[in-house]
Amino acid sequence: MNWNIIEGNWKQFRGEVKAQWGKLTDDQLDVIAGKRMQLAGKIQEAYGVTKDEAEHQIKDFELRNNKDVLPKHAS
Repeated sequence: MNWNIIEGNWKQFRGEVKAQWGKLTDDQLDVIAGKRMQLAGKIQEAYGVTKDEAEHQIKDFELRNNKDVLPKHAS
């Protein structure tokens, strides 16, 4: 998935991000505003993980949520 889709639809994905990373506060989610690097940094801070681990978690998040942004085909 292209991260620009998440950034452009941050309000829709915000709940999914909150469900995935519950330690992130609403204020932090406001600051992140869909920016991948900001999200990675906040995950590192909140969960005490490395940059590589935060990136891995974000990539998994993208893959799981890919189905939500694929266009629906008409039957």
